[in-house]
Amino acid sequence: MPDAATSHAADGCNRFTIEEPLTPIDAPAHLTGRPTAEPPVPYGARTVRYENPYSATMHGTNPMKGAGRPRSTEKENAILRAALELLASHGYTRMSLSQVAASAEVSKSTIHLRWKTKADLLTAALEAMRMADAPPATGDTRADLVAILEDFAATVEQVRGMALIGTCLAEESHTPDLLALLRERTVLPRRALLRHVLERARHQGEIRQDSDLEAAVSALLGPFYADYMAGRGGRPEWAERAVDLVLAGLHAPGA
Repeated sequence: MPDAATSHAADGCNRFTIEEPLTPIDAPAHLTGRPTAEPPVPYGARTVRYENPYSATMHGTNPMKGAGRPRSTEKENAILRAALELLASHGYTRMSLSQVAASAEVSKSTIHLRWKTKADLLTAALEAMRMADAPPATGDTRADLVAILEDFAATVEQVRGMALIGTCLAEESHTPDLLALLRERTVLPRRALLRHVLERARHQGEIRQDSDLEAAVSALLGPFYADYMAGRGGRPEWAERAVDLVLAGLHAPGA
């Protein structure tokens, strides 16, 4: 395997270039196995936005293929938003495509042109959730962890996340793709952000070298869910208290 960032291959009469798709923020050294003497690159906090996942190259489909007018991106995004909102408020079993159509202000046939079943639509809606860059990190471990947790809480409220999580858990045995996509699109990226800050802190000697970072990430996020279940959700200081508690347990002697 060459070390260069690109390699070339020939396919019949066509020549094409293969580029490495991952940047350092996407593939930290601990995942790639590549040694590095530098600390992990700065990250940006994240929030959720909706994007239309049906481009000309995704899922092997082309929305411009065939005769007729191009599909409306605005309509598709409205349908995807309505589907997630109804999933959170009504649950998978009680929501219907007719309700989605009414909420998105489109006809039911418009939905069927794009998705055959309710499961197809909801899978697409979860696939369409993306993480968007926010202001860059400050470099201060405590401040950055608090900022990520506060952004996480705001995002959960924005998309009615607790109801959405409950619905996906309830449907796990019947429609496992829903929970899998929720995990992939929202849970794991958020955990990766927190772990990245902790890795930087470990590199700088702020926390112990033998720290269990995955357990630390769970400890940072856990109070949000626990407080919600205990009826104590929404406390403005929860993120700071969670960070202080975890950092105290990971503190490196002499740091």
